[in-house]
Amino acid sequence: MRIVHFSDPHAGGGAEDWMAYVDKRWVGVFNYKFRRQFRHDMTKLQRAVEYILDTRPDVAVCTGDLTSTGQPGEFEQVRPILKMLRDSSIPFFYLPGNHDCYVRRPKCVAAVRGMTEYLSRGDYKFTDLPLVRHCAGAEFLLLNCSRPSNLLCSWGFVDRRDAEFIRRRCLLPKEGPRILLSHYPMIEHHPILRMRHRLFGQEPILELMREKAIDLSLCGHVHKPYLEVDESGRGECCAGSVTRNGTMVEIDYSADRFTFRTVTL
Repeated sequence: MRIVHFSDPHAGGGAEDWMAYVDKRWVGVFNYKFRRQFRHDMTKLQRAVEYILDTRPDVAVCTGDLTSTGQPGEFEQVRPILKMLRDSSIPFFYLPGNHDCYVRRPKCVAAVRGMTEYLSRGDYKFTDLPLVRHCAGAEFLLLNCSRPSNLLCSWGFVDRRDAEFIRRRCLLPKEGPRILLSHYPMIEHHPILRMRHRLFGQEPILELMREKAIDLSLCGHVHKPYLEVDESGRGECCAGSVTRNGTMVEIDYSADRFTFRTVTL
């Protein structure tokens, strides 16, 4: 089985309505205008899609943050790029990121929900998460930890009901590798230093990872890619930002072992 994993394209732009200046979106718009637009190259997302279509992995995964502020126009920037992948026969899983779920404005909520259903080819909706999908001999646990948070933080939350859903699923015998897909890293070594960006409530899932009930966590959120895995490749893989680093991760699973390769775009 081969998986290609990318994350955090961060399409962005200006405020799309005056209400953006009285909610959290002004922070994201300011960030994009003065920093993010100079660091993220959307042509790298195009190259990522082209690579996936050329090499045809068994599964493609995007772990969120398609946008910078979750505005409809930002989702529309990435839609034509991802359309070729979405319209292919390659299984494709998208999990929303915190920037995709930036605010509670109805049109922004509708935009992330519409994109989730669109990229899943109608297989699942935003409100269906968490859920399980089997593909290429593996079991994928799709978990949404992204919620709108306060003005200065990008917190994620593992809801107790969602953690219980994952726990119950992990009580069942594995028929292949069990892979968790989520925007946020489950492993956090610096919870105080990263207080503004951290995930809360993931302890039950970390315990399942330690017990090897979950073999691998694929995530984004942190823009610098990293691997934290054991000798069998079990642990956590963060793809980083595809548009900032110009990279994504290719994961092969065979003989009960995961191996990882960085793909430079």
